[in-house]
Amino acid sequence: MKRKAAIKWTLDVLMTVALLFLMGYQFWGETVHEWIGAGMFIFFIAHQILNGKWYRNLLRGKYTAFRILQTIINILTLASMLALMYSGIVLSRHVFSFLPFRGGLALARRLHILGSYWGFLLMSLHLGLHWSMVLGRLRIKMRSAKTMKVRSGISLAAGILIAGYGISVLIRRDFLTYLLLRSEFVFLDYNEPIVLFYLDYLALMGTCIFLVHYLSRLCRRISSRRGDAE
Repeated sequence: MKRKAAIKWTLDVLMTVALLFLMGYQFWGETVHEWIGAGMFIFFIAHQILNGKWYRNLLRGKYTAFRILQTIINILTLASMLALMYSGIVLSRHVFSFLPFRGGLALARRLHILGSYWGFLLMSLHLGLHWSMVLGRLRIKMRSAKTMKVRSGISLAAGILIAGYGISVLIRRDFLTYLLLRSEFVFLDYNEPIVLFYLDYLALMGTCIFLVHYLSRLCRRISSRRGDAE
């Protein structure tokens, strides 16, 4: 079980790094983008196989507030990744160019934009569902209760600051235009400093993690109170 958990954790890290890399298309070029995208899809498929038990239990057991939140985010993330997989293969000029796709480019282009921007946010939200595990590992290394309390306060303050900055990134980078497909052409600034670009996207990812992490805690508290009431 520990080995399987370690593999899942490694896949999550690899997918997160690949996701951030893919959003910076303008810095790396089309060929590299396609190869990283192909790797991302392999990681994602492996992730689904390792989490097969979750799919088998979808119709079993009680749905708590947290489980409902988790299910919605997971299913939407799956949908966005499937859209990316299909559109990426159809639009490919290098990795999958040998496949006999000749039509459907307009639809594939729309799906790729939707899948990219929704996928980025949804995968970030998915990370937020498991952020308690990350924090739990950090707490194991902290032996002092006082130190834990201080660091928890610092983490909360940092999270609020990052969330605020991430929301400004969402607005400044016009994410809603692409999330709602108001434009079929994505503006790419080839002269933008790479560091600033990735700082923005890390902040936006941090915003999603922050929101879902605390929403998850709220859902668990609601479920706990209902259990006590029963």
